[in-house]
Amino acid sequence: MAEDQALIHLDGLSKVFYTEEVETHALANINLSIRTGEFVSIAGPSGCGKTTLLSILGLLDSPSGGKYELDSTPVENLTASQRAKIRNQAIGFIFQAFNLIGDLTVYENVELPLTYRGMPGAERKERVQAALERVGMAHRMSHYPSQLSGGQQQRVAVARAIVGKPLILLADEPTGNLDSKNGGAVMGLLKELHDEGATICMVTHDPRYAHVADRAIHLFDGQIVSEDDARKAHELEEAGFDVH
Repeated sequence: MAEDQALIHLDGLSKVFYTEEVETHALANINLSIRTGEFVSIAGPSGCGKTTLLSILGLLDSPSGGKYELDSTPVENLTASQRAKIRNQAIGFIFQAFNLIGDLTVYENVELPLTYRGMPGAERKERVQAALERVGMAHRMSHYPSQLSGGQQQRVAVARAIVGKPLILLADEPTGNLDSKNGGAVMGLLKELHDEGATICMVTHDPRYAHVADRAIHLFDGQIVSEDDARKAHELEEAGFDVH
């Protein structure tokens, strides 16, 4: 893929939830492209559609209308098994609640997505070791999640997300359950991964971390209301300019 080609392209995307009496428009006319190697943050108030959008990007949910292309492939007509295969091979997920499996060790948690691929044991071992070393958790590979701090659990979750060398990392409030010190450390790790070439799309409610991204997308009532160069805006704020 060419560097300037969109890895993710959304055209007129919408999502409507129906109940017996209510029709809720969670997303409306979303047009968005994310290029290979970009770090994009998605911000907005609670209930604005951030997590819904990330779920659609991660093929955990389907849009009600519009087009979504991932790596030039339209996803709306994919079967459930095809979507599952893409999630396993092309997308790395980092969740607010870590979502580690309690009765598996750190090593086994990180190894799991590779096991689903049917990857040979020797290659799995090499990949898991490298991923855990990358996040500074190789020394805890025999521990269980309950034996780790929140910050350590999120580092393991990052290792699990990157072990399969995905096209894109999707992070949903990755610092939401962490104190400021651990949150800053995890954001520092994401920035390092981005500097090494990772493509990241992150939902965050914390303005302290939005500037780490290249570009900030702001949602309100299911629509993109603004888009800016996050780092430049942060630099102007630091210099005392009002950018709002």
